Amino acid sequence: MISGVLLDLAGVIYDGEEVIPGATDAVARLREAGLLIRFVSNTTRSNKQALLQRLAGLGLYATSDELFTPAQAAREWLDKHDRSPYLLVHPDLALDFHDLAGGPQKALVVGDAGEAFDYQTLNAAFRELVTGAEFLGLAPNRTFQDVDGKLSLDAGAFIAALEFASQRRATILGKPSPEFFLSALASMNCPKAKAVMVGDDAETDVAGALQAGLSKAVLVRTGKYRRGDDTRFQPSPTVTVDDISAAADWILAARNI
Repeated sequence: MISGVLLDLAGVIYDGEEVIPGATDAVARLREAGLLIRFVSNTTRSNKQALLQRLAGLGLYATSDELFTPAQAAREWLDKHDRSPYLLVHPDLALDFHDLAGGPQKALVVGDAGEAFDYQTLNAAFRELVTGAEFLGLAPNRTFQDVDGKLSLDAGAFIAALEFASQRRATILGKPSPEFFLSALASMNCPKAKAVMVGDDAETDVAGALQAGLSKAVLVRTGKYRRGDDTRFQPSPTVTVDDISAAADWILAARNI
C-alpha cells in the first residue's frame, strides 16, 4: 500500500523554466487520491522561497512544510551543533543562511556554487577544512541537466575534490542521505513501507531512497535521465516510466497492492 509520495523537482516537475508536460495534472491527481506529498529537492542554486515561488508560478502550490531542501537540513545541523557556516554556495542560496547565528567553531557548507567554483574559493575552503572546520556537503550529485539540455558538473565533483585534498569525508545532508528521506516521511507520518520516491536521478533519488528503506522508487525518463541509468546503480528502480504523468498512473494503480 502507498500512502506517501516523495517527488523530486528539477527534471521531474520542471525542466529549466518550463513545466514538464502533465506534471501539474499528475500532482493534482495524486493529491485528489488522498496521497500525502512532499517535494524533496537537491537543488542548491535556489533558496527555499524561490523554489516555492517557482512551483506556484507553475500552478503547483506547496507550503514550506511540504518542501525539503539540503539547505534546510544544513541549518538544522548547524543549529544542533552550534557551528557558524563558512559558505561555498551559489549567491542565490545564501539567503537561506543569512540570519543563522552560531558558535566560534565553523562548518564548511558546500553546494553548487556555479561560477564561484574557482581556485581561490576552493583553496580557501580547503584551508578551512585543514584548520578544523566541519565539512558539510549539501548534495553529492555528479551532474545536472543545464539550460542548454546537456549535462554539467554538479556539486558532487567539487565535494570529492575537497575530500581528496583534505583527507576528510563530507557529511552529506541532501539525497541520498537516509536522514533526508526519513525526515520528509516523518513530517507526514508515513512509514517507509508505504512510501514511494519519484526521481530522474537513478543514483541519488532512486537507489538512495531504496537504500533508505522506502518500499518503492520510480525512475522517470526526463531531466538528467540517460539510457542505461535503469541498471547503472543498485538498488535498481522498482519501475522506469516515461514521465511524472506515467509515474502518477503507476502509483495510483499500485497504491493498494
